[in-house]
Amino acid sequence: MGLWNDFIALIYPRNCVTCNNPLFKHENVVCNHCYISLPKSNFHSEENNELERVFAGRVPLVKAGSYYIFEKSGKVQKLLHSIKYKNNKALAEQVGGWYARSLKDCKEIAASDLIIPVPLHPKKQKLRGFNQSEEFARGLAKEFGMPLSATNLVRNQFTETQTRKNKFARWENVEGKFELKDPKALEGKTVLLVDDVITTGATIDACYEAMKNVPGIKVSVLSLAYAKRD
Repeated sequence: MGLWNDFIALIYPRNCVTCNNPLFKHENVVCNHCYISLPKSNFHSEENNELERVFAGRVPLVKAGSYYIFEKSGKVQKLLHSIKYKNNKALAEQVGGWYARSLKDCKEIAASDLIIPVPLHPKKQKLRGFNQSEEFARGLAKEFGMPLSATNLVRNQFTETQTRKNKFARWENVEGKFELKDPKALEGKTVLLVDDVITTGATIDACYEAMKNVPGIKVSVLSLAYAKRD
């Protein structure tokens, strides 16, 4: 079996999705070096961290955090590309599990009642095959032992990609595009809202607009990556 596996590896080499170096047998998708060296934010350990300041005066958050810092043409971008465009939803869930393990001592996040991923419009989800934010949230939920709600918050209008839009255009693109199917289910709950990449925070703003009138609701935010705006 070992010889057969070595033969298969010659034809279909297993390379790290972020650095493209060959993986050792004990490594899976991401090599140990990249797992350790990918740029992590550690926002969860900071009071009034940079991501929380993005939402200051707009969204009253219990806590905000992001696993990685996104850099254009960097390794995190390659990891995200593998998830979103190479149908690697298992990697999104795996990264969610990694992040959750680093958040075990963050009392604000651990106090959340349930996790809600930022939804895709059904048309976009059908085209892509899955929602990367939901798969990332699934990894978080499994590690935390926390309920995942992926059907209450919905995106009711199809929108263009946010990638090349400025801050104002991003807000216009998502304003009023989300709604709750069952607001009562969130009454008095602390919701952990999860996205894949946060840049200006426009999408989170729009999600919060759909939630803010629920009695007693509190919101924390996590993302796979945070992309600083120049």
